[in-house]
Amino acid sequence: MSAPPATPPTPAAPRHGRNMLVVALLVPLLSALALWAFAWPAARTAPRDLPLGVAGPASAAAPVERQLRAKDGAFEIHRYADEAAARAAIEDRTVYGAVVAGPGGPTLLTASAAGPVVAQLLQQAVTAQAPDPTRVRTVDVVPTPAADPRGSVLGTSALPLAIAGIAGGSIVTLLRLRGLRAVGALLAASAVVGVVVAALAHSWLGALTGDWWAEAGVLGLTSLAVGATVAGLAALLGPAGIGVGAPLMVLLGNPFSGMASAPQLLPEPVGFLGQLLPPGAGGSLLRSVAYFDGARAAAPALTLAVWVALGLTAVLLGGLRGRRTRPEPARAPERTPQPVG
Repeated sequence: MSAPPATPPTPAAPRHGRNMLVVALLVPLLSALALWAFAWPAARTAPRDLPLGVAGPASAAAPVERQLRAKDGAFEIHRYADEAAARAAIEDRTVYGAVVAGPGGPTLLTASAAGPVVAQLLQQAVTAQAPDPTRVRTVDVVPTPAADPRGSVLGTSALPLAIAGIAGGSIVTLLRLRGLRAVGALLAASAVVGVVVAALAHSWLGALTGDWWAEAGVLGLTSLAVGATVAGLAALLGPAGIGVGAPLMVLLGNPFSGMASAPQLLPEPVGFLGQLLPPGAGGSLLRSVAYFDGARAAAPALTLAVWVALGLTAVLLGGLRGRRTRPEPARAPERTPQPVG
């Protein structure tokens, strides 16, 4: 019997050439996207409708208010009767600071815990327009912790939490955990992330000063929102979902979070969009819990909850779809009894 003719090998050169072309185009594209996402907002940092209070008697406060409104679109002015009301508004995170006008000269109330960059910017703006800059008194109503006076730890927290969430979602996908097992793994990993990061940032570095368990919960919830999103996209799209979720969180969520400055200092609509992504919402929620007794925590908490719900739902749906499409194991053919003899 003659051997069957050999099948000619499939030419691999065209396929390899296409792959090389994809790499050659994709890497510079990602580099350009990363540079744009990180450098552009930083280069365009400026106040845009930044909430600022003006307090004091009408005769003294009116000129200050006019001068601040003259800075086209820089400040969103809130009027208060006296210094006590302005302080309460700062502690409630309604405004970033306030100018209290009086006969002895203006007093600038700031909250470096809401953003050291904002506090510095307000101080420069108020002293620049004051008739006598030496008479401007500055009071930090809600200061940053002494262990982290520049707010560096909180300002850089968005990226590590995003990386932790991406790692959790990716590992769940690569280990092929599905359905409730995947959900349980994501919940457990996020809880551990929250406890570990709180131990580092609060107990060791002293950069967070709020309720320890509340901070751990916020940190874990932020990591869960990222991880559930990545795992959910992977459950619906396959491993390519990791390639969608990871850049979304790192290249957009991190630089658009406004954690290093403030959302109102970023170009529009970057600051607004950043607060709709888990890194930005998680950073705002952590700032509220750590320094402002939970003031203005509802909106970012709801944002994170929505991401978690959508991500875990996608994980469960992907698990159900995988169970339905999984082929049944082939059964061994039954042997027909043969007569003996």
